[in-house]
Amino acid sequence: MIRGIHHVAIHVHDMARMIRFYKEAFGFEVVGEPFAWENDDFIDRIVSVKGSASKGAMLRAGSCYIEMFQYSAPKPNNTEGLDPFDKGYTHFCVDVVGIEEEIPRLRSVGMTFPEDAPIDVGHVKTLYGRDPEGNLIEIQETIDTQCDFPLDRLPPIAKK
Repeated sequence: MIRGIHHVAIHVHDMARMIRFYKEAFGFEVVGEPFAWENDDFIDRIVSVKGSASKGAMLRAGSCYIEMFQYSAPKPNNTEGLDPFDKGYTHFCVDVVGIEEEIPRLRSVGMTFPEDAPIDVGHVKTLYGRDPEGNLIEIQETIDTQCDFPLDRLPPIAKK
């Protein structure tokens, strides 16, 4: 039985900066003690990366957890944030109240957005943005509280 998603992991380049950002932007707090490893075959097996070395921290806001890693070995294949069309996990979404007020506040702590205002989809207002290291975060305000994701309200797929 699946109870839900426990956490999302983010590889960062500057752990202190990113913890500060996620605290200021979304109210995350560090849970437990930060951790680190190097030359540890047991951890290499867990993360499935031979010769890994990293420091990390678990953050929590409500029932949402983010696990941050700052790897020193091996060097990353990609040093930029992913785009929505890239392969793999590309973003997570934060549901807010008062999205119009949240966007300028998030800008003030380091997020960037390609649009000036959220896009009203009907059941949500939404806007993709990037944290200070370029990782995608979707900000949304759910308008219709009767249904978290009403599929029947999505626009039809355009036929060619």
